[in-house]
Amino acid sequence: MVREAKSKWNGFSLKPRKEMPDGLWMKCSNCEHMLYKSSVEKNLDVCPECNQHFRIDANKRIKYLADEGSFQEIFDDLTTSDPLDFKFRGTSYKERARVDEKKSGSTEAIKIGKAFIKGRAVVLAVMDPNFLMGSMGAVVGEKFCLAVDKAMEEKLPFIAVSCSGGARMHEGVISLGQMAKTSAALAKYDESGGLFISILADPTTGGVTASFAMLGDCIIAEPGALIAFAGPRTIAQTIKVELPEGFQKAEFLLEHGFIDMIVDRKDMRSEIARLIDYCKK
Repeated sequence: MVREAKSKWNGFSLKPRKEMPDGLWMKCSNCEHMLYKSSVEKNLDVCPECNQHFRIDANKRIKYLADEGSFQEIFDDLTTSDPLDFKFRGTSYKERARVDEKKSGSTEAIKIGKAFIKGRAVVLAVMDPNFLMGSMGAVVGEKFCLAVDKAMEEKLPFIAVSCSGGARMHEGVISLGQMAKTSAALAKYDESGGLFISILADPTTGGVTASFAMLGDCIIAEPGALIAFAGPRTIAQTIKVELPEGFQKAEFLLEHGFIDMIVDRKDMRSEIARLIDYCKK
């Protein structure tokens, strides 16, 4: 945008000054450096200064993980109902879902499909934090189980990326039931000899952490990811103990044996391919 008005200084006319176009820069939430947006995107949405892994939607995640053009989405027509006629502050569940669908471009908080990762065929499930904070309701649980069934049917590795606020409050006990449902599906998959690689992005919390996210044959986290069940204040008030700093970060969980490895986003494709090849031996 160009400022049209001219001004004078000491008798000289000043030329119109070009202003900085909107959307070129962003501020890192961790190191607070001002970053050129295009350089961040080239770096897979990771801060080039401090390695902060920014939150990304399901479409970008699939783009960064799957071989170009290889992802074939399945069961994308499944959408949520409103079993409890839920309303919050005057807004219905269905209205909120419609708003987030337009914002995210996703019809639900998870996308599933077949893909190739460095030439290895897989079934891929990716949660979308831009749709109701990636929360797990009945449709998310159903789509996850359908993805597991597809992996079992075609004898393919199953890769799931969690990025979620946990169980979906709009569906009450129905959403909580998805914890058992997804866990049972993975137990069946495990009995069939399938390989499940669980990737934990920031944040992975609540009922997702308490179910399928922590059931991987290999559990990988991105650097700095928040991984938790309940918030630190709730835990502190419940157990009345002072908690160590950063106890819900990926690095702390790796140190204490809750996850298997931490992998940078730029290395994730190669690490998944390596694990698939290793498990085939």
